[in-house]
Amino acid sequence: MELGLKGKTALVTGASSGLGAAAAMALAQEGVELYINSRTEERLEATAVKILEKTGIRAKLLIGDVSKGADIQHFDTEVGQVDILVSNAGGPPPGQFTDLSGEQWQQASDLVLISAINLTRMVIDGMIKRKWGRLIYLTSIGVLQPIDDLILSNTYRAGVTGFCKTVANNYSRYGITANCVCPGYTATERLAQLAASRAEETGTSVEKVIEAFASVVPAGRIGKPEELAALVAFLASERAAYITGTSIPVDGGAVRSLI
Repeated sequence: MELGLKGKTALVTGASSGLGAAAAMALAQEGVELYINSRTEERLEATAVKILEKTGIRAKLLIGDVSKGADIQHFDTEVGQVDILVSNAGGPPPGQFTDLSGEQWQQASDLVLISAINLTRMVIDGMIKRKWGRLIYLTSIGVLQPIDDLILSNTYRAGVTGFCKTVANNYSRYGITANCVCPGYTATERLAQLAASRAEETGTSVEKVIEAFASVVPAGRIGKPEELAALVAFLASERAAYITGTSIPVDGGAVRSLI
């Protein structure tokens, strides 16, 4: 399927591994020029090499922490036109409400919610001027069906969802779409970390925890990052121009609600 993305430019954050790296690869396969971001230069370079070898696209690296507004301001001096933003931030730590400090709540807010706001502020004026843009926020199925020990993620990713919906309502007339993609249990480092935390809490093995995750998914398995990335590429495309303000789960059916 021709997605009409050749010649467009994307910024993908959290792109050194997992969902961000998969999203960057999927866009590069459609001929999209890339800026990719991570805090870790060595790992980001490894991602860029894989993208170049597979697609011929030479991604430009943006090293920095999206939870820090100063780093995003620095990105703004380095990037040119951005047609597609894929806002992806690492997940905050698991825990129950009474176990989490005020500092942890602030850090999670900066990482998940404020980063999405600052990145959007960085790119949206250009999108309005060109009357074309794609804003894609990677959140979680926790915004649709909260996960008990992920209160930080549940709270601030829900905030991103409200932000996304409002931006979609206000800027669709400029040819800008804004959507959230909600990953379920997907084979990433984040899932491995959550499994290790659960295993420690329950006194079981990581393997048993992963099996338990898969058991609640109607598809009967853990998802692959490239499966979510395929949706990101479609939402970025010309063919998805009438899809905006949505939160779409990629979860093998794990969320059981009707809407």
